[in-house]
Amino acid sequence: MHLVVQAVILGLLTGGVYALMASGLTLAFGVMRVINVAQGALIILSAYLTYTLFVHAGLDPFVALLVITPGMFVLGMLLQFVFIRPLRSEDREELSLLVTWAIALGIEGVLSVVFKTTYRSVNTGYTNATWDVGGYTITQVRFYGFLLSVAILGLLFLALTRTRIGRAIRAVVQNPVSARLLGIETERVAAVGFGLSAATASAAGAVYAMVYPFNPNSHYDLISLLLTIIVLGGLGSLGGAILAALFMGVAEAVLAATISPTWAKLTFFVALLTLLLIRPQGLFGVKARGAI
Repeated sequence: MHLVVQAVILGLLTGGVYALMASGLTLAFGVMRVINVAQGALIILSAYLTYTLFVHAGLDPFVALLVITPGMFVLGMLLQFVFIRPLRSEDREELSLLVTWAIALGIEGVLSVVFKTTYRSVNTGYTNATWDVGGYTITQVRFYGFLLSVAILGLLFLALTRTRIGRAIRAVVQNPVSARLLGIETERVAAVGFGLSAATASAAGAVYAMVYPFNPNSHYDLISLLLTIIVLGGLGSLGGAILAALFMGVAEAVLAATISPTWAKLTFFVALLTLLLIRPQGLFGVKARGAI
């Protein structure tokens, strides 16, 4: 029982970071109907930027976010303007897969040239530090990462519900045609939405760099994990993605602790196949786009 509870604690902390990673992918799909398979590559790019600032400038990864996040937001807007906006709206969902995959390969190529394929990691003074709480071990860096995820997801929720641009984004998610008729500049909203998607990747990348070793190819594993989460939660549903990420984080950790770490990743695909058979639209998805 102690082992299972320990695994649940680890799973919740990891699931919070998964939720932060998946939130950007969910946002991009909800606003633009773009399946951004470059999200994993953007996370790894942010991990490398975090590593660079830590090694060469001595910046703590959480402090480095103040520098990286604005840059990633601008990069996201530029990617949307240059690569996504020119796509015809009727073919955008299909073509976005090819375009964002090309972006991912481009990022991977640049990182491979600059940093080679050697695995890197960010080892701060608290990377391996732990707390003992009631006989259970809590890794400090995972706990800080979880708090960061909660804070950023909370800010994202407030931005979407309390600001003018946030309400415009929600209107586009619910019904883009009606949003245009109401005078909302959907292309501008799409650029901001893609920028926010890239900005969440910066925070996720900083945590990822401290928890896992990474190289330019690491985005392949990440994107398969993130796509599973957003399908489970329901495409375009931010709340669904968060709950699915927490559930999968716990399920993965419990399976690793009780059966075998080798089989832990299989949890994602078993859950995905099971849900698709029972509820194809996901936990909180809708069968057709409309008011939610």
